[in-house]
Amino acid sequence: MIEIKGIDPLYQIITLILALLVAIIGHEIMHGYVAYRYGDFTAKNAGRLSINPLVHIDPIGSILVPGLLYISGAPFLFGWAKPVPVDSYVVLKNGGYNAGIAVSLAGIAYNFALAILSVLLLGIVNTEEFFGAIVALFLLQLTLYNVVLGVFNLWPIPPLDGSRALAYGCLKYRFMSLPRLFGQLEPYGMIILVAILATPLSQWFFYPVRLIYGFLL
Repeated sequence: MIEIKGIDPLYQIITLILALLVAIIGHEIMHGYVAYRYGDFTAKNAGRLSINPLVHIDPIGSILVPGLLYISGAPFLFGWAKPVPVDSYVVLKNGGYNAGIAVSLAGIAYNFALAILSVLLLGIVNTEEFFGAIVALFLLQLTLYNVVLGVFNLWPIPPLDGSRALAYGCLKYRFMSLPRLFGQLEPYGMIILVAILATPLSQWFFYPVRLIYGFLL
């Protein structure tokens, strides 16, 4: 495991915030970009394919939740950007259920790909230098937050990406029961997620995060 020591707390906070923003904003942009490739211009017309963080920041998910987690001394931060609008009708019309699956998993694929890239870049950074140490810290945090987001969004609980990809897969093979159940659960999805994360069931989430993060490093 790579450890970076002696970094001023201010730089730690700055790199932490930047890493979280890169992870959550890129995740949403990829949903919109893949949808755009299937002929859905909704996100593009709304200016949501931009890398400008201001158009993606969600007051609760991008500021309040990460801030409260930081103040409470949580082991890592978590958050989300404003969901990118996607016209599912256009996506499915142009690419079928496979397109729906691709759009759903685009953000997760981005997160895991960026985590792997961050680890590869860590191998060429000179941590003995001041600037190199800061870059290495940023890459470590970028790896962690992308693994966290990737694993979390794989959960088959609506409205998370994993549930949408699974629903499209079921619809492709005419298995209607699960998509119907997801539709009924979606209004209560966030309550279910909070309940899981507040109980020992959260180990289902933390264990794969630790496993993947440890494997990459």
